[in-house]
Amino acid sequence: MSREAYVAPTSAFNTGTTVDPGPGLTTQYICGDCNQKVLLKQGDPIRCKECGHRILYKERTKRMVQFEAR
Repeated sequence: MSREAYVAPTSAFNTGTTVDPGPGLTTQYICGDCNQKVLLKQGDPIRCKECGHRILYKERTKRMVQFEAR
C-alpha cells in the first residue's frame, strides 16, 4: 500500500471516549528463545508457557501507523 493510497481512520480516535481494556483482554507476545506465540492477560507472570524463558517481545501491529514529521 502506498502512502498516497492510505486513508486515515476517522471516528475511531477522535471521539473523546476512552476504552476500558477490562480484565479479560489478552495480548500476544513472542518468546525470545523458542519463538512460540504466548497469550498473556493483565497480571499473568511474564514467562513463556513452553520453555519458561522470561524475555517476551510484543508482536508488531498489522495496522498501518503513520507519523507526521516536522
